[in-house]
Amino acid sequence: MSRKDFDPTTVVPDGRELSKARLFDGTADGPHRGSVDGEVLGTRVTVLTYGNDEPGVGPPLHVHPYDEVFVVQQGRARFFVGDKVIDAEAGDTVLGPAGLPHRFVNLGPGRLQTLDIHLSPRWIQTNLE
Repeated sequence: MSRKDFDPTTVVPDGRELSKARLFDGTADGPHRGSVDGEVLGTRVTVLTYGNDEPGVGPPLHVHPYDEVFVVQQGRARFFVGDKVIDAEAGDTVLGPAGLPHRFVNLGPGRLQTLDIHLSPRWIQTNLE
């Protein structure tokens, strides 16, 4: 598919250098395998990875002062965002709007793996459970 959404000659580089950071160690245990703050990469987006193999298990109810986007990479999850509930599976993307308490659980069977994109240069969170 060919795309031309903008004129490349209109974009001026902002002077940032190429950067790299390790998101996770594949040999590490636990559901939160790692995160990279946007500050490390010189951007306004922080990335986390989360995964578990236990149906019914997930992060505690929490809230952020910014939007969070969840990308379900493997498995199935049930998201609780504010007073809404939505099921998602591998390939789905879910928005957790700023200020709305949210959590999710693995619906099983098997592994749930998500990539969580925080629209903030730092991971800022308050757990409510």
